[in-house]
Amino acid sequence: MNEIPLPDQLAEIRDDFLALAVPDRLQMLLEFSNELPELPERYRDHPDLFERVEECQSPVFIFVEVEDGLVHLYATAPREAPTTRGFASILAQGLDSLTVEQVLAIPDDFPLTIGLTEAVSPLRIRGMTALLGRAKRQLRERAAA
Repeated sequence: MNEIPLPDQLAEIRDDFLALAVPDRLQMLLEFSNELPELPERYRDHPDLFERVEECQSPVFIFVEVEDGLVHLYATAPREAPTTRGFASILAQGLDSLTVEQVLAIPDDFPLTIGLTEAVSPLRIRGMTALLGRAKRQLRERAAA
């Protein structure tokens, strides 16, 4: 089976989570939630560009941009939803500056591989899977345009 390797930054995030005990993984997820990148100023006044990820229990919105062939994912999620915010941050940081092809090659089940299935509910993991799925769909739409 020719499995495409994960991009380095996602592999590093996954390995960092898997190196920790389950309770510590939750702490790391909270740290990611505090590191969700701020929106660039050019997007702050354009909520119309962002797509709500309905599968997430908390209101999370994403927008994927391709600039000079590199992907940037922007997300908003409330501070009082640290799990969702952490997932958005993992993807915003993990996908940043990858090529469209690299992002589209990320396995759809990536959220299941980072060791959080024992720490958070399946519903929350489904939300992260939906975040990745929507990002990939937005990229396919932009590539087709």
